[in-house]
Amino acid sequence: MLSESIQQAINKQITYEFSASHAYMAMAAYFESLSLTGFAHWFRVQSEEEREHALRFFDYVNDRGGRVTLGAIDEPQNEFASPLDAFEHALAHEQRVTAAIHAIYTLAAQENDYATMSMLKWFIDEQVEEEKSAQEIIQHLKLIGDDGAGLLMLDRQLAAREGEEEE
Repeated sequence: MLSESIQQAINKQITYEFSASHAYMAMAAYFESLSLTGFAHWFRVQSEEEREHALRFFDYVNDRGGRVTLGAIDEPQNEFASPLDAFEHALAHEQRVTAAIHAIYTLAAQENDYATMSMLKWFIDEQVEEEKSAQEIIQHLKLIGDDGAGLLMLDRQLAAREGEEEE
């Protein structure tokens, strides 16, 4: 059984993951409005991954005999100054998610909740990948600058992104 503090922390994380999914769909909509469908596709895939992460936490709480409670989701940001701005927001979000997961891990370690620590390892590893991906795209966008052809080439590359494999 989960402690009340771990359950509350994971419930907060579930809501946060669903909120991230919502925010990434808003980013997809922004890129659709610019006819950058590869960027939009990348954010749609990202949105689905965040939803899957929320469900992974959801299932874990239930598997441990806890009770999932969902919190409210705020309206996401819908406008960005540029594609670079959107990805910088995405990276900042991923860094906040990493910090939140680390905080849950710290709490689980303090409570000797080894099952939760084990479950969180997957998320810790996933966050390394998430931050790296956003950072690489930011670097590409900085190299591209105002080059429209470069932006279209990156758009085509991002259109090829596939969803994550279930483990």
